[in-house]
Amino acid sequence: MSTKYSSGKKIIFVFLIFTVVCGLACSQQPIGQSNNLTGSSGSGTVSLLGKGASFPDPIYKKWVSEYGKVNPNIRIDYQSVGSGAGQKALLDKTADFGASDEAMSDEDLKKGDGEILHIPTVLGAVVITYNLADVKEPLKLSAETISDIYLGNIKKWNDERIKKDNPNLTLPDTDILPVYRADSSGTSAVFTDFLSKTVPAWKEKVGANKQPSWITGVGTGAPRNDGVMGQVKQTPNSIGYVELTFAKANNLPTAQIKNKAGNFVEASLEGVSAAAASSVGQMPEDLRVQITNAEGENAYPIASYTYILVYKNQPDAGKGKTLADFLWWAIHDGEKFTKDLHYAPLPTEIVKKAEAKINSMTAGGKPLRQ
Repeated sequence: MSTKYSSGKKIIFVFLIFTVVCGLACSQQPIGQSNNLTGSSGSGTVSLLGKGASFPDPIYKKWVSEYGKVNPNIRIDYQSVGSGAGQKALLDKTADFGASDEAMSDEDLKKGDGEILHIPTVLGAVVITYNLADVKEPLKLSAETISDIYLGNIKKWNDERIKKDNPNLTLPDTDILPVYRADSSGTSAVFTDFLSKTVPAWKEKVGANKQPSWITGVGTGAPRNDGVMGQVKQTPNSIGYVELTFAKANNLPTAQIKNKAGNFVEASLEGVSAAAASSVGQMPEDLRVQITNAEGENAYPIASYTYILVYKNQPDAGKGKTLADFLWWAIHDGEKFTKDLHYAPLPTEIVKKAEAKINSMTAGGKPLRQ
């Protein structure tokens, strides 16, 4: 055999190996469409990716950590990117599950590749936090006052409309800097839903939206709950709205908010639970509901469920089973971690409704949990 012929065969052999390796490395599949029924890697590990709301990020991170301790072969990555991005990730199938504080609209649900389920996980409070170094007692704020601050009608902390509800506080003669969410946010949806239900001027000029058109020249935006929290913490005389956990973690005060009954109430687990209790009997079959401005003497008025979003019919049986089992664990064993992180656990009646949704999940027409 000639040296020239041998060299040619070697070149062809190397080229073939290179082609096969490139083909394997470059091939990609959408999330949830693996080549096996376990959705696992060769090591037997099952990986899930979730994207969505920053509102429940602390409790979801805790759940992922605790669930991993008892299921070491499960890897769950939850990315806090905002409710709007979470809904989009589910629709685009770039995540195995989405997460949102705002229920998906009928229009967006129609964009899905099949029926989408809303699984309520916990309840939380959106609070008004502020940076006023010399104010030692909690501010009292009505929906009208909050609206006027974010509409630019109240510009100073010592405005008579704020002083009227806080006669015992010495408020500074300084400009107010409102901070709002710059991204598509379920926290914004809850905040603006409350104001839209209570202030006609807000409903007309801004409305309820997860990414509203803020008034030009009023305030500044920041991404995610932690971004708003950071902006308020570092900026004297600022005000912002965040999930309760973020305010507690940063040792910033939260305002008492005037509720539907006319009482100024602090954000508390009891107040959030009271808001949920008033609507349990009226919760629709698909579990999509808002509980802002709820009835009740002690109901905290800016409260919300938060949801994990999943396709009812899962594209991968292994991953789908893992996801259903994790959700079941979350609404049972996982609820014991809620109070330490300033979330309220689901009411018993809602747990039963969530159980039915999880049990309805299928893959290839077959139930995942039976």
